[in-house]
Amino acid sequence: MALPRAQAVERLKHFVSRLAFDIEGLGKKIVEQFYEEGLIKSPADIFTLEARNDGFEQPICEREGWGDLSEKNLFASINERRTIALNRFIYALGIRQVGEATAKRLASVYGSVEALRDAMWAAQDRESEAFQDLLAIEDVGPAVADDLVGFFSEPHNQEVLQALGEQLTIEPYDA
Repeated sequence: MALPRAQAVERLKHFVSRLAFDIEGLGKKIVEQFYEEGLIKSPADIFTLEARNDGFEQPICEREGWGDLSEKNLFASINERRTIALNRFIYALGIRQVGEATAKRLASVYGSVEALRDAMWAAQDRESEAFQDLLAIEDVGPAVADDLVGFFSEPHNQEVLQALGEQLTIEPYDA
């Protein structure tokens, strides 16, 4: 199930924001414009933008306010962000109630995106050890735990994570 337009755009803005992926040249207005034009619909689309650019009716450098240099700089900025720390990646996902500090705690406990995903899958059963382990993390109460488990069990989010996994290197947490 795709997200409503406003929600999808806000998630993309959060994803590229300074504390998340920090992609220079992809500010709020550009994200909105690219979303409206169908260039970026999900986070993984950001990382396939350069490869798809030649197939666009109007390549980015030919759009109003753009040129060869700004296009080149945008793609360079995107490519510089293909490797990201686990805590920043978790924060970038825009999971309800998961801010910077909670993202860092989750990264330190689970260590890798695969371990986090597997733990959230196992934690769907509220009686499970995995759910209890999640609740044992500082600042993770039942509501936050439910939001985390819900995020990772939602099919749309699983697709987004899969697509991002194919485009990115997510560095294991290093304290």
